Amino acid sequence: MAKKYQCDVVIIGGGLAGMVAAAELLDAGRKVIIVDRDLEENFGGLAKESFGGMFFVDTPEQRRGGIRDSVELARRDWYSFAEFETGDQWPRRWADLYVEQSLEHVYHWLKPKGVGFFPVVHWVERGLFIPGNSVPRFHMIWGTGHHLTEAIATFLERHAHRDRLTLLFGHRVEGLVSGQGWIIGCRGKTEEGGQDFEVEAGCTIVAAGGFNGDMDRVRANWHADWSAPPEVILNGSHHFSDGLVHDAAAESGAVVTHLDRMWNYAAGVTHPRPKRTNHGLSIVPPRSALWLNSRGERIGPEPMITGFDTRRLVTQVCAQEKQFSWQVLNWKIAVKELAVSGSEFNEAIRDKKILAFLKNVLLGNRGLVEDLTENCVDFVVAQSIDELADRMNALCGNDDIDRGILRSTIEGYDGNIERGPKFFNDDQLRRLAQLRRYKGDKARTCKFQRIDDAKARPLIAIREFILSRKSLGGLQTDVQSRILDGRGEPIPGLYAAGEAAGFGGGGSHGLRALEGTFLGCCVLTARKAAEHIVG
Repeated sequence: MAKKYQCDVVIIGGGLAGMVAAAELLDAGRKVIIVDRDLEENFGGLAKESFGGMFFVDTPEQRRGGIRDSVELARRDWYSFAEFETGDQWPRRWADLYVEQSLEHVYHWLKPKGVGFFPVVHWVERGLFIPGNSVPRFHMIWGTGHHLTEAIATFLERHAHRDRLTLLFGHRVEGLVSGQGWIIGCRGKTEEGGQDFEVEAGCTIVAAGGFNGDMDRVRANWHADWSAPPEVILNGSHHFSDGLVHDAAAESGAVVTHLDRMWNYAAGVTHPRPKRTNHGLSIVPPRSALWLNSRGERIGPEPMITGFDTRRLVTQVCAQEKQFSWQVLNWKIAVKELAVSGSEFNEAIRDKKILAFLKNVLLGNRGLVEDLTENCVDFVVAQSIDELADRMNALCGNDDIDRGILRSTIEGYDGNIERGPKFFNDDQLRRLAQLRRYKGDKARTCKFQRIDDAKARPLIAIREFILSRKSLGGLQTDVQSRILDGRGEPIPGLYAAGEAAGFGGGGSHGLRALEGTFLGCCVLTARKAAEHIVG
């Protein structure tokens, strides 16, 4: 017999969106149950593992840094990168809502809960052939996404209405329950033991994330721009992001849309200490490294470099004969520029150790480089170009890397640097010069460092695969976060927030994200759902 629970609102998913919705509903005195498949220690979901950058418009941090931003400029940039299609009514409306309200309804909502941001705003997704962020908007959380979710968890735990919140961990939702034309809760089984359960509620919020942890679904929905799915796709998503609740909502009449829109990364490596099947890490690619194909040639025609258009990087790698890539660099570049996206490998920021953080900025993160070169299978180290080519081939079990081609590739780039800035004739160097003009990038970018430099050895090659991360499509919602059916009408009692809703409207980012928008959209969509429920 199923174990039964009853509440005013049941929230499916204990990630950031679910936590925020619960906080708002408790403020209104509602009785809430959060149903989550994971362990209690992982409360916060993928957001807890994240680096914690957030996109905001016209913040105090921007103004103090001399950055002139506006809703109009942000909207233009968002629309440019999104490339919305005809009929994308709800994604457009959510995009408008976010740029208009993120400062008030996300930034100023988080600040009193103890969430603070670095004084220097970072500049990512600037755009390459399609304009992106015109100004820096990526606000890094002091404490990473780990602190963000811990701050909200603390808020919930200390809430005056804490007794009205029930947390059901290890519970897998398999279906929604309806009655008299209204969604009245959900049902499922416990992860251990398979005990049936059912939650009866006045309203149901789907906040269970996306589907990018299921490689079969990722491959089935692979975007046409990216050719066929690569043989190897690493999992950088949550291990329970499998789309199961999308299916349950669809069975209840919900529209699921834009599933081929995903936010994947081109620089994934195998996690040295995996916690899930096919576990990958998202490397923040060193900008002074050379990004090469499987033969040791630069991928082009324009050199690949991070920080401009993440989606295009994925497109370029997928267009190669063998759909993976190499980055070739040296120890000096790695220590200065190499980073991993997420809280796990950014201990100084996550644990708020200001001296350790400043040391890493000034002297580089030697510990990270040592860890990855010693423990990650996708890193190879050598003292010469010939030795590096041999070790790259040994790792792949073939002879695709020709010593002469690799040497010519490196020497051509290094020769440009040796001739000096007045004679740079390489687009990567021109973009590095542009990046170094902004203080947020200058401190983390080498000053035109040659690859084959005896003073900067050993040489390092990083084998990188496509890494699955986030679903940009999902359950279609209106601007009250109500899930819509095939007629465009709200399904009574049913809401979606965060990644489950394609971060709003079933695809508010369009084809590309301006980065930092994921966490912020989780907060906004959750608050809108709670606001409508409370009335």
